[in-house]
Amino acid sequence: QVQLVESGGGLVQPGGSLRLSCAASGSSFIYNDVGWYRQAPGKQRELVAVIRSGRTNYGDSVKGRFTISRDNAKNTAYLQMNSLKPEDTAVYYCNARTKWYPVVDSWGQGTQVTVSS
Repeated sequence: QVQLVESGGGLVQPGGSLRLSCAASGSSFIYNDVGWYRQAPGKQRELVAVIRSGRTNYGDSVKGRFTISRDNAKNTAYLQMNSLKPEDTAVYYCNARTKWYPVVDSWGQGTQVTVSS
């Protein structure tokens, strides 16, 4: 498993921006796909964005506003969030998943993002 620690969450006004970071321990990070998920109160955890084998995919609700990236040299993944809306309010989780069988998921502790005026 990969140890993951998110940072960068906080309170932001609608229309504002935040950049989340996910710091991973160890060089094994490069052998995992990476993603961001979020969970709002009373809702299921949902996909925000993933990088799988070099390809990016986004949830429909964030497409065009959020950008996922990774820097393997720094063992860090990022989520740039622009044009934030109140409905983006949630706990955001970083995820790393092995590329080969057996599939093993690693999760960060989560970071709170609140979009409110």
